[in-house]
Amino acid sequence: MDKLEYTLFNFEDSTTDRNIPLNILLEQYKLYVETMEKVVARRQTVNSFFLAANTFLITLSGFANEQLGLEGTNSRSFSLLGISISGILLSTIWLKLSRSYGLMNAAKFEVIHALERKLPAALFLGEWIALGEGKDPRKYQPMSKVESRVTWVFIYLYIAVILWAIYNLIF
Repeated sequence: MDKLEYTLFNFEDSTTDRNIPLNILLEQYKLYVETMEKVVARRQTVNSFFLAANTFLITLSGFANEQLGLEGTNSRSFSLLGISISGILLSTIWLKLSRSYGLMNAAKFEVIHALERKLPAALFLGEWIALGEGKDPRKYQPMSKVESRVTWVFIYLYIAVILWAIYNLIF
């Protein structure tokens, strides 16, 4: 028995009944799956926020490039630099949060799989096996990897804008 299962099902207190009735275990399972669903919903909200914020900053970069270009190259370039540095910082925070949510989801699924070993059916574990246990990228790609790619696209866009702004400052 691994540390996780020991923590979930075996207690130091010898007065505790280690044979948890199925109906109680099922209720705990339902509650825990519900907490996982709430984390997924929160993750989607966070992703929507960062996607909207980055889209706004990229749009603002285009606006700054067009509108401030009339006043002079330096003000335009410095505006683009400021916007892009802000965007890179925002994207870095998004990347870290995405990784954190990915780790949290993985941990929650480990707990769910441990609970399922005590239940008559292991639906999430069965789904995970059907998806090749994450070993075949054609069957399953972790959401955190997809989120990471989107984040890096924004970072590369900001780097391109920074290079454009520096080019305009120099030449």
